[in-house]
Amino acid sequence: MSAPLHPGALSAAGSAASGRAGSLLRSVVRQVATMVLVLAIVVLLWVAALRIWDVSPYVGKTPAEVWSTLFGEEDSAELRGDIWALLQQTLLDAGIGFTAGMLAAIVLAALIVRFRMLEGAVMPVALVLQTVPLIALAPILILMVGRGYAIVAIMSAIVVLFPALVNIVVGLRSVTPQMRDLVLVYGGSPSTVLLRVGFPSALPALFASVRIAVPGSLTGALLAEWLATGQGIGYAVVSAAGRSQNARVWSLVVVVTLTALLLYLLAQLIEAAVLSRFGRTATAG
Repeated sequence: MSAPLHPGALSAAGSAASGRAGSLLRSVVRQVATMVLVLAIVVLLWVAALRIWDVSPYVGKTPAEVWSTLFGEEDSAELRGDIWALLQQTLLDAGIGFTAGMLAAIVLAALIVRFRMLEGAVMPVALVLQTVPLIALAPILILMVGRGYAIVAIMSAIVVLFPALVNIVVGLRSVTPQMRDLVLVYGGSPSTVLLRVGFPSALPALFASVRIAVPGSLTGALLAEWLATGQGIGYAVVSAAGRSQNARVWSLVVVVTLTALLLYLLAQLIEAAVLSRFGRTATAG
């Protein structure tokens, strides 16, 4: 029969849980407030840029004009429906790219940390993919895999892969020699060190990679839609600009920008919750 818990232990556990909850709440409030501040600064810079460069009202639309386009005109409801359908396609494309890029980064990072000889083979290739413009790579990739979801996954993954790979490798290598020796002494293998110690230690780096990858995958999806698939917001912006539908262009850009900011905020909130659960302090992005 197990011994009853000491009241002091219960009190300490309750205090620790309360402290984690308070820390999580403060982190959430700080991140939401930061995002609101960022939006306010973006709007101010938007208005200032239009006035400083004296952009023609036909080309440059103010926040008020974009709001009117989306909500104040007779065809606004139809426009919102069109944009929502396009956004769904872009989010699907970005999700495919995000998943492909992050999975590739995690697997490659684990292999590099486990087998150091692979670093010299993997990192140069990842660096080349990062530095060569996607516009230059797109025709070759399209010839190889076609214009379906494969090209979306590849192009978005290229944008996501390198920064995520570097961050995760650094995180996995943050295991101290003492922790590694402790696992090995108790019969663990190097793979056990990687799985049981390396990945938990790399959680902050992993979430930093996720925060970078969220807008990166959206950018990759927009490029793939423009250069390859002819679907989603990426192609719709180019098509509307070609027909001088400037109000539609601004509306599409504003919607996709707000979506990227909200997804980034969601990644931050998930990071704060997970790191708080493991007794770590979430870093502000």
